[in-house]
Amino acid sequence: MSRYLLDTNIISEPLRPAPNPKILERLRNHQAQLATASVVWHELLFGCYRLPDSERRAAIEEYLQRVVATSIEILPYDGHAARWHASERARLALAGRTPPFADGQIAAVARTNDLVLVTINPTDYDGFRDLRVEEWRE
Repeated sequence: MSRYLLDTNIISEPLRPAPNPKILERLRNHQAQLATASVVWHELLFGCYRLPDSERRAAIEEYLQRVVATSIEILPYDGHAARWHASERARLALAGRTPPFADGQIAAVARTNDLVLVTINPTDYDGFRDLRVEEWRE
């Protein structure tokens, strides 16, 4: 059975005014196989903390602490991931491609933990070798 590493946009989907029902269903169906990267956790917290104090910020903060932090394993960007990322970044740079640094970190955590990366934007991860990517909107 596959395990999945969730990108920022998948974890934040339930917070949207009209979340995609297919994404919500897959989150429920694969709940025991979900993980994310510490880089994604940072992006989620940063997005929350930069909001002004408000009901929306409080709701997001509660979701992150009560749902995400307690039910989704947060995997580190460790030395193994850094090595894979550096190798891929150098290879892509030689080919004239420079993906965003954070996307490379997320890809590295997925690849070095043998996880399928789930995102709404699969093209963000084009070019990374041996990376399995799924898009759950359909």
